[in-house]
Amino acid sequence: MPTSKPPLTLRIAAPRGFCAGVDRAIRIVELAIERFGAPVYVRHEIVHNRFVVDSLKAKGAIFVAELDEVPDGVPVVFSAHGVPKAVPARAEQRGLDFLDATCPLVSKVHRQAERLVEGGRHILFIGHSGHPEVIGTFGQVGEGQMSLVETVGDAEAIAPADPSNLAYLTQTTLSVDDTAAIITVLERRFPGIKGPKGEDICYATSNRQTAVKEIARRCEAVLVIGASNSSNSVRLVEVAERAGARARLIGRAADIDLGWLAGVADLGITAGASAPEILVREVVDFLRGHFDVTEIEEEGITERMVFKLPRGLEAAA
Repeated sequence: MPTSKPPLTLRIAAPRGFCAGVDRAIRIVELAIERFGAPVYVRHEIVHNRFVVDSLKAKGAIFVAELDEVPDGVPVVFSAHGVPKAVPARAEQRGLDFLDATCPLVSKVHRQAERLVEGGRHILFIGHSGHPEVIGTFGQVGEGQMSLVETVGDAEAIAPADPSNLAYLTQTTLSVDDTAAIITVLERRFPGIKGPKGEDICYATSNRQTAVKEIARRCEAVLVIGASNSSNSVRLVEVAERAGARARLIGRAADIDLGWLAGVADLGITAGASAPEILVREVVDFLRGHFDVTEIEEEGITERMVFKLPRGLEAAA
């Protein structure tokens, strides 16, 4: 006799998945392939998601680590995370056609960094070492004009040469709560420190963290769909755990450990800003094969942000 499936309530976070910057970056690559023909080279992963990268490869994109790997005479796209100034400068020297898919919210941080340094301030940049966005932002200013602060401990320990002439900026995909704690320390230690005019952590990161907090409070466990090198996805796992749920990052349905879900009756699902909705549906379909699923689409903020495409591609869209 067939065994009945255990019941499982799925609470699916909203908003989740693609943000406007990711949508824009992917569309830039697609339109570049349509306009120039394959191959189109992309420096670094356009966004941090293997499914997205593989999908674009199938359409004619070639992903490379450095500009030196791009042959002469072919177009190249820079990833959504932003690049140091030296990269487009080198592309221009070589006469390469390039398209910059940097998220406009990251570009905003770049411009703030330039203005602050021009104003004579040293920048304490809150972010994660080695992340492409951090590398790109440091590459907007001269060496020694910016220092990295990763933790509250770093904020307590850092000893700038001129404590009276500081500013801070942040990576756009950080934990809202962790970043607030670091800023509190910096403002206590350096009362004259200048902050950004608006929040640097992007709307999509904040909205997804708020949404996952809400479902985590009502679930025993949360699955976050995203890549291990996706900062905003990893932060969603941390936020869910702090809200009281067990949480795990998965790339897609094949990564689900049914043993980890043993005994779970209420499960939350969300997706990082570079994970497409098709992967959410894949996970739900997989779970339906093993559980008697009741699916609840949670209410949340409706995101209407849209970013313009670069000149030259707008007509092709």
